[in-house]
Amino acid sequence: MRAKLVQVRREVGKAVVGQEPAVTGLIVALLAKGHVLLEGVPGVAKTLLVRTLSQALDLDTKRVQFTPDLMPGDVTGSLVYDAKTGEFEFRRGPVFTNILLADEINRTPPKTQSSLLEAMEERQVSTDGVTQPLPEPFVVAATMNPIEYEGTYTLPEAQLDRFLLKLVLDIPERDIEVEVLRRHSAGFNPRDLAGAGVTAVLGAADLAEAQVAAAGTGVSPDVLSYIVDLARATRRSPSVRMGVSPRGTTALLSAAKAWAWLSGYAWVTPDHVQAMLLPVWRHRLVLRPEAELEGVASDAILRSIMQQVQVPI
Repeated sequence: MRAKLVQVRREVGKAVVGQEPAVTGLIVALLAKGHVLLEGVPGVAKTLLVRTLSQALDLDTKRVQFTPDLMPGDVTGSLVYDAKTGEFEFRRGPVFTNILLADEINRTPPKTQSSLLEAMEERQVSTDGVTQPLPEPFVVAATMNPIEYEGTYTLPEAQLDRFLLKLVLDIPERDIEVEVLRRHSAGFNPRDLAGAGVTAVLGAADLAEAQVAAAGTGVSPDVLSYIVDLARATRRSPSVRMGVSPRGTTALLSAAKAWAWLSGYAWVTPDHVQAMLLPVWRHRLVLRPEAELEGVASDAILRSIMQQVQVPI
């Protein structure tokens, strides 16, 4: 299973250059059955990354372009009147898939954003008193632009808390950007991933087997206590108005297990916890207004906490 997941990374690399940490984060989220938020300025291959990963997996994928006029029913589905039977029937929306690409999720108002809350947490959709389960696996891979960009809305805290990871895609280094241009000059077409040689190497059954194996990674009581101590330190930070919740601690545990298994370890170490701390917790902190005015970043707070909390030996 690890070899197949490594091959998935190679397939993604045929179309996306220089975003290896984001690719690894997406694979960790798949193993941990979590959702991913990709943030970055326009043009850093956020959407292409998710599309290429979907191409490398033999899973059903649907894409929704979030716009200001998008309605909740456009995502989850809605009741449609059937003139032949004289009854209303539920027409499924694009959320009924394995990988949902929620493109530019923060360009739609919170009303539509919240349509994903039940789907992301409960893996189901309730309409008119009827609950319908979503297929397994189900992962939301959402892209978003920085809040400072025109026409964007802040995601509610409840929505952010349901994302396992928040991955930040930066402008690539010079050499990587030259490689991007070289590929385009050689005829690469980002809309033709099959033409780039990207093929599916992992199916739903393989992924389910890998998820079970990752969930079985051992964790010592000292590492569990370490995770709790880190979370409690975020709640005591003078720059933080609302720290990490118990959902955040379980999310960090799941991600650390997936990363440990993917790295070939049978047990989670403090290094695995620290490696996943920023992507799992950076979007869960609510900073005090004075800290935001001073330009304090969540990543800096979390790095400081990692240095302060004693690491179990």
